[in-house]
Amino acid sequence: MNPIGLPELQILLRSRRSVRRFRSDPIDPALVRGLLEAARWAPSPHNRQPWRFVVLHKADSRQRLAKAMGERLRLERLADGTDPQAVEADVSRSYARITGAPLAVLLCMSLEQMDRYPDARRSRAERRMAVQGVAMAGQNLLLAAHAAGLGGCWICAPLFAPEVVRQVLKLPEDWDPQGLVVLGWPAESPPERERMPLEQVTLYHAG
Repeated sequence: MNPIGLPELQILLRSRRSVRRFRSDPIDPALVRGLLEAARWAPSPHNRQPWRFVVLHKADSRQRLAKAMGERLRLERLADGTDPQAVEADVSRSYARITGAPLAVLLCMSLEQMDRYPDARRSRAERRMAVQGVAMAGQNLLLAAHAAGLGGCWICAPLFAPEVVRQVLKLPEDWDPQGLVVLGWPAESPPERERMPLEQVTLYHAG
């Protein structure tokens, strides 16, 4: 084992960006498997590993998903009374982000192995724990991709149309779509974005 030092880890963490524009070069399947291996070593509640991964390596799969999600987005935004031109711009942007990457990984959540409770309060907490586990797997995936020189971006849109995503991709019923990570060799270098000061988000409890 060759542990990474804290300075090197800080550089990795701080240099990661959300990349939305990619070159068309394919990603080696062995590298993709390595990213998924990194993702599955994330911590999880009770070690139940609630994450499920759907690798969209074919362009037509990404296109069908982007089109279906765009149709749902259009219907909902128009129902909100949003200007149609603004809606079409959003739909086009969403389609381009999903189809413009040479690879995408859909992260889903399964509650199959999670604990069951008779009351709503503990059931909600158990579900939130599973959501946290999937999010940590997604962070592992993004950091592993960045370490390999890839760019990536987490897209939350599947949360707004889980049944559409499940139907288009023919997913098992208990696979709940959480986020879509688009991946590829970056065609842009996004600038660093400011973070809130540590003092503003930290409380050192004195009691």
